[in-house]
Amino acid sequence: MTSPAHHITRYTRWLARERGLHFDVTTPEGYDALWRWSVTDLRAFWGSIWAYFGVQSPTPFETVLVDEVMPGARWFPGAQVNYAQHLFSHADAAHAAGQPALVFQNEAMQARGELQQIAWPELRRQVASLAGELERLGVQPGDRVGAFLPNIPQTVVAFLATASLGAVWSVCSPDMGPVAVLDRFRQIEPKVLIACDGYTYGGVPHDRMAVLRGLLDELPSVRDVVLLRYQNEAADAASLAAPRRAVHDWTDLTSHEARFEPAWVPFEHPLWIVYSSGTTGLPKAIVHGHGGVMIEALKAGALHNDVGPSAATGDRYHWYSATGWIMWNSQLGALLGGATICIYDGNPSGKIGAADWTTLWRFAADAGVTFFGAGAAFFASCLKAGVEPMKVADLQRLRAVGSTGSPLAIDAYHWVWERLPKVDGRDIWLTPISGGTDFAGAFVAGLPTLPVVAGEMQCRCLGAAVQAWGEPDASGRGRELVDEVGELVCVKPMPSMPLHFWNDAGNRRYLDSYFDMYPGVWRHGDWIRITPRGGAIIYGRSDATINRHGIRMGTAELYRAVELMPEVLDSLVVDLEYLGQESYMPLFVVLRDGLVLDAALTRRLKDSIKTALSARHVPSEIFQVAAVPRTLSGKKMELPVKKLLMGTPAEQVFKLDAMANADCVAWFAEFAARRAAHRP
Repeated sequence: MTSPAHHITRYTRWLARERGLHFDVTTPEGYDALWRWSVTDLRAFWGSIWAYFGVQSPTPFETVLVDEVMPGARWFPGAQVNYAQHLFSHADAAHAAGQPALVFQNEAMQARGELQQIAWPELRRQVASLAGELERLGVQPGDRVGAFLPNIPQTVVAFLATASLGAVWSVCSPDMGPVAVLDRFRQIEPKVLIACDGYTYGGVPHDRMAVLRGLLDELPSVRDVVLLRYQNEAADAASLAAPRRAVHDWTDLTSHEARFEPAWVPFEHPLWIVYSSGTTGLPKAIVHGHGGVMIEALKAGALHNDVGPSAATGDRYHWYSATGWIMWNSQLGALLGGATICIYDGNPSGKIGAADWTTLWRFAADAGVTFFGAGAAFFASCLKAGVEPMKVADLQRLRAVGSTGSPLAIDAYHWVWERLPKVDGRDIWLTPISGGTDFAGAFVAGLPTLPVVAGEMQCRCLGAAVQAWGEPDASGRGRELVDEVGELVCVKPMPSMPLHFWNDAGNRRYLDSYFDMYPGVWRHGDWIRITPRGGAIIYGRSDATINRHGIRMGTAELYRAVELMPEVLDSLVVDLEYLGQESYMPLFVVLRDGLVLDAALTRRLKDSIKTALSARHVPSEIFQVAAVPRTLSGKKMELPVKKLLMGTPAEQVFKLDAMANADCVAWFAEFAARRAAHRP
């Protein structure tokens, strides 16, 4: 019997009562019927989401969907919404139930045993105060407000104040290099920049005032700067001023009592601008709308993650993220349903040079987290480090664990089940998801009423018409694959898909990014296999796929075989093909401190790959490296390395300021040069 507490159960009961539709989501077959209805009758499904979650509009919408095409679909014309308005519609009930809006901790606070809680009324007061001051400074609907801020409560306040005015939000993490920030903000020309003076990571303070001054010199569109003294109370705000630029103190702008009066804006009014990784060319400035983001977040948060919307549940949601990753935006979605979000600012492995992978688990215990999310690499690191979370933290409130960013290895599934608390006598619910910055949502995710199979994501998301497709035929359409690896495509529009890219004349870059292979069908750039039971397995990026001897394989499978070995901390593989020559597939590995890649270890690595995959997939050569190139969000940079080794200059494939570890590029550039010198 399914617990009535599950929000998917409440929703299906509502469908039966209000729409006369009956679905049993306790079985894969029953959920599949619900999913097929949701992607077949888009108007009925998304209309039900609007009604079920009580989305308010002072004017009625004419219809749910106009033009069921991609791109170009128009959602809820005539409706007026506001992300911040809906978010605070739960404030009074959540506050009355004793639930705070935010729980916060940073490295220094954890060391002192401190935890900050911000009540819903106080969050609303700060948002209203800042919104009023921004409006006084001339911020109007459509103006861009840039932020150079870490994952702290003030960033949430700044976003909600911006959204409440109908202005367009865009944030960069303060650990990003100035070139990466300028590549983003120059495109959108912010009118206001809200920035901090510095941050601390791994116990090391970083003063960013000089960087901030350099950014402002290159951003003439900025007329007002709001300085948050996060690192140093004595930071010199006056040094940021200029003849046509005023500087304001964060505390002054958020200390007033003001009425919270969010602006009603059209459903597709721009909410924020987020960016692709920016590893090649300028980052894509992706514009999402108020209504699309809100309705997708409500659906995913409640129906798939089982978080909210009832304040009485006391949900406390944490997904570790920096502000430069879409998961920061995603975590705010829990506030839309009245849940508490728990945010941590700092290094998830403790101080630099003294790794402690219990840091986030101890925060989760202090904050009373019920849903804990992080990147797959975090769980892999905990496994490698032999972390025993329950020996250092009281995690009895924890009931669910989420993962994303890259495929989660099967051994990490078992680590979660073996090392985290049981819930009602069963393994804790592990719900990996896969989606993207591109549409601010998930394509495949979990469901609390379905079984979890190690290595799989439980289901395709409601409203997401996801399929696996083969190579396009003469008409440009692909064959749908079942239980075979193919391109992840979405064949029907979703409300949270981009409105457009900023300054993208004729939608050219938008079309090239998602509709180049299959016209009118969204190609996401991942390999996926839909299992017969309706689950999904992501194999990695399709543009970095290994194709050895006619056998296609995602890199994730090889990484599982390699990184299972205790000597290996990280790895990267690329498959290079040259005209008239056999493919060349090098494997690069990062080993534990003090270890050297000798003949014996090389042989064991190849044997592991041969055993786990096949002899076809044994790499041509294996090299020891100090680090694997990664983006700021932690993704392995397979395609840039592949392009580099195929002959493209390093400066064209790597944006150093958009990388987490740019110092490792020099080794790969030298390796590529040596390869080129000896290539026939």
